[in-house]
Amino acid sequence: MIVAITLIIIALVGIDQLTKIWAVSTLMNQEDIKIWENVFHFHYVKNEGAAWGILSGKQGFLIIITSIIIIGMLIYIRQLPKSKWGNWGRVAFVLIISGAIGNLIDRLFLGYVRDFIYFILINFPVFNVADMFVVVGVALLMIVLLFGDLEEKKANIEKENVEEEIN
Repeated sequence: MIVAITLIIIALVGIDQLTKIWAVSTLMNQEDIKIWENVFHFHYVKNEGAAWGILSGKQGFLIIITSIIIIGMLIYIRQLPKSKWGNWGRVAFVLIISGAIGNLIDRLFLGYVRDFIYFILINFPVFNVADMFVVVGVALLMIVLLFGDLEEKKANIEKENVEEEIN
């Protein structure tokens, strides 16, 4: 299981880095690529902060915090239960870890994160594929935390009821 998780993380980080290489080579110092005029553009920016540019210029702090979170999640991922919800939890962690590593690579080697996906219609901050991994992973993790435990508790209650009927 650990080998599979590692390979998936490497693949997702690779996808993120390849899209960023494409963004630099195609978009840097160029006009936006307008996929849908005034709705969705590819627009290159250097983000020296975290999400939405917060903590701008605090790269050292962001590197330390991100590294601690990645290490903690890598340790915890092995302790998730072998169940349907535990598997979904692992998927969530893999997405979050992959996105965090993708942006950490940028911070370590460039001093900023390469962002290029822009929903201009809602003036949403420019983001990248790693950010998408993190957001989807966090959303999935919230679903697992909210509903996974309920399903497992229900299954345990049903199991206890069956055992009581047998006895």
